[in-house]
Formats: sequence, C-alpha cells, structure tokens
Amino acid sequence: MTAMIWQHSLPLLMIVLPLMCAAVSSVLRGEAARKVMAALTLLECLGMGILLDYTLARNESFVFAMGDIGAPFGNELRVGPTEALVGLLLSAVMFLSLLGGWKQLSEDITPNRMNLYGAVYCLLTAAMAAMVFTNDLFTAYVFIEISTIASCALILSRNRGVTMLAATRYMIMNLLGSGLFLLGLSMLYTLTGHLLFPQLGEAVRDLVQKNAYPMPLYLSFLLMTIGIAIKSALYPFHTWLPGAYSTATAVSSAVLSSVISKMYIFLLVKIFFRAAGADVFARRIEDVLLLYAIAGVLAGSAYAIAQRHMMRMIAYSSVAQIGYIFLGIALGTEAGFAAALFHLLAHSSAKSMLFLAGNKLRCEAGREDTFRALRGTARKAPLAALAFLIGACSLVGVPVLGGFASKVFLSKAAIDLGGWRMVVILSTLAVSTALNVAYMLRAALTLYRTGEEEAPESKTKDVPFAFAMVILIVINIALGVFGGAVVGWILQGISIFA
Repeated sequence: MTAMIWQHSLPLLMIVLPLMCAAVSSVLRGEAARKVMAALTLLECLGMGILLDYTLARNESFVFAMGDIGAPFGNELRVGPTEALVGLLLSAVMFLSLLGGWKQLSEDITPNRMNLYGAVYCLLTAAMAAMVFTNDLFTAYVFIEISTIASCALILSRNRGVTMLAATRYMIMNLLGSGLFLLGLSMLYTLTGHLLFPQLGEAVRDLVQKNAYPMPLYLSFLLMTIGIAIKSALYPFHTWLPGAYSTATAVSSAVLSSVISKMYIFLLVKIFFRAAGADVFARRIEDVLLLYAIAGVLAGSAYAIAQRHMMRMIAYSSVAQIGYIFLGIALGTEAGFAAALFHLLAHSSAKSMLFLAGNKLRCEAGREDTFRALRGTARKAPLAALAFLIGACSLVGVPVLGGFASKVFLSKAAIDLGGWRMVVILSTLAVSTALNVAYMLRAALTLYRTGEEEAPESKTKDVPFAFAMVILIVINIALGVFGGAVVGWILQGISIFA
C-alpha cells in the first residue's frame, strides 16, 4: 500500500518540482542554472519511467485528486500507460536537447541571462508534465498559458533583432489559439457544467443522445480544436513557425519543435477521447481535420523544397510532419490514434536530432546555413552529419527507422478503415514521401559533397553533443525495430484511455 501511495503522488511531484526549480534557477548563476535544468529533466525521465513500468505491469490507470473538491470544479491528474510513455519520450528529448546544445547555449545566451533561461526551461518542463497528466480542462488551460509565455521567452533569449520579430509573431498567433481554446472551453462548460474529463464526457454523451444543443456543442469542440491547431502549427496556421524555429538557439528550436507542439496535440487527443468521446468526434470533426492534415502534409513539404537555408527547411518540414499526426487523428479510430501518437514520438526524436545536428553543422560552416555553405561539412563534423542523415532518413521513411514504422502504421490504420479515406490517405502518404526525399535527402547528401575548400575534421570535442546524438540515433532505430511493441503499449493504454 505504501508503494502505491508514493507512486500515485509522483505525477504531482513532477509538476511541482519543476515549478520550484524555476524559482531556484532564477536566483542562481549561469552555470548552476544549467546544471539545475539538466538534473531536473533527468529526474523527469526517471519519474516517467517509473510510472510507465507501474502502469504497464498493472494494465491500469490511476487518478490523483488535487484536494477534496470534486466535480465540477476539482483538479485531477490521470496516469496510464499512454500518458507515461508519451511523457517519458518527451522528457528524454528535453534532456537530450539540453545536452546536445550544451556548448552552444553558453555562446548564445549571455551569463547574466542564463538563470532566466533556466527558469523558463523549468516552467516548460512543468507545463509538459501537466499537459500529459491533466484530467481537467482548467489545469490544461492554465499550463497552456504558462507554456505560451515561456516559449516566447525561450525564442527571445538569443537577443537578436530577427528573434524579436519571430517571438512577436509567435506570441500573436499563440494568444489567438489560446483565446479560441478558452472560448470553446467556456461554451462547453456552459453546456455541461463540468471541467473534469470523466464527468464532462458523460454530460456530452447525454446531450448527444438527447440531441440537445447540437450546434453549440459542435462549435465548442471545433473552437478548441482550431485553438490547438494554431498552437501546434497545423497548416494554414503555421506562419509563426519558420521564424521561431529557425532563429532560436539550438536547444530552444529542438524543444519547441519536438516537445511543445506535441504536448498540445496530446492534450487534443485526450479531449477527443475523454471529453467528446471518440464516436462523437468521428461524426463531427474528422473530415475537417482530414482536409487540413492533407493540406499540411503537402504544402509543408512544398515549402521545405523551396528553401535555400537548412534551418528554415527543417522548420518547414515540421509543418508536414504535424500534418501526418493529424492524419492519424482524423481517422477517428483507435488504430488511427495509435498511429498518430507513434508518429508524435518518432517525429519528436528525429526532429530534435535534426535541429541539434543542423546547428552544429551551421557552426562549422561559419554560422552560415545555406546549402552552398554547408557543402563538405560532414568532414568537419562527421557525427553531426551522420545524425542529420539518420534523422532525415527517418522522416523520409527509410526502413528500420521510426519514421518508416509510423508511415506503415498510418497506412494500416487507413486500410482497416477502408472507403474513400483510405484512398486519399494512402495517396497522400505516397506523394509526401516523394516530396520528403526531394528536400531531406538532398540536404543530407549536400553535407557529404566536396566543398570549395577541403577542411579537416574539427578538433574541438563536444562530449555532451556526441552523447545526445548517439542516444537519439539509438531511439530512432529502436522505434523502427520495436515499433510494433511500442504501438502495442499505446493500444494497451488507449483501451483504458477513455
């Protein structure tokens, strides 16, 4: 009984601890603040691992009630295999992103700002854990706002004119998304009188059965969906993304693209399953999402092909990859949701590696990231070039890598569903894969082309970067080789998700 009590309290600790570390980091010196960030994210990985083992072994979820106030105003945290698995990988990516950009961070952030950067990083860690665990819409909205402000500060931390413009665009678009989400939340609360997911789901199903307030109910979920679509950069709400991702520090870009956008999408999945009910969602919003997802996959790839700067190309590819995730969600089936969540994990691990490796190669090219300037940089930074190549191959869909497995699962989910959606999704996957090859492999192979001047391998050793790249490469390969087992865990969690 004692073991169960401390494990059930662990989710709250994983939210409170980062908030405390944020306060501590704000008064520390630069190097100490960085160490607090690293220690915190490592502890988050450990906690998520414990929760994954605990929930998988028992094949059950548990709820931690924050206080004695029940429905409709209570606050709860809920943990099952799906939450723990997503939380573990996102925590690992945050830790590895920090290590991968450890050296560069000290050059991009002045010492007198490092403590504030550490505080913001800790706040985002708390927001990630809260978004993964929350079982009510109020807690979700609070941490949506915290993550919005903290992410904007993360972009601004580099203190350049271009980052100020990018951060302004980010703030405007994300506040618009937050406002739409809040409006939808308020409408849903007015209709149901609940904020906790279990009671909210029951109230929504009761309204659907009675056919009461069908349009306001549909509109409330549509507003929340659009709000999260804006914040996760689903096309055509992506305009803030290229500048924010390509101009921030390497650590910031990796975290923003791999963790922040993914935690919003995971929250949306929970809303569909627990508040709307998958069956209600399938009859209402899936066709709208499918249209935007297909447009995102194709348009994001087209924009990426047109780029002449590597970091902007990587940023635009995120628009396409977000589209893949929404393709799975738009299927409205358990297999579709499982494929979407698997791609969320695969893209998170690959994208962080691409941003970190791309930044390393840019530094070797004299901080230039045009494809011409990057020619031959594989000789200067062979590990970074190898990591970039593997990340690119994963997103293209080369076998044995996570991106290939995710496309297989998306295809299988579409085939199981059948009908015109199957034809449309399979066609989209085929065309988008060809487009992925056009820009990702082109960029990767450019690194191995002979430059205008042959340059020897860099003698500067960056051990944290090397460690992060090796682990991320292993994660990408593991997701490809053991993808079936990972999807099995996701489906196990989905079976008790609602």
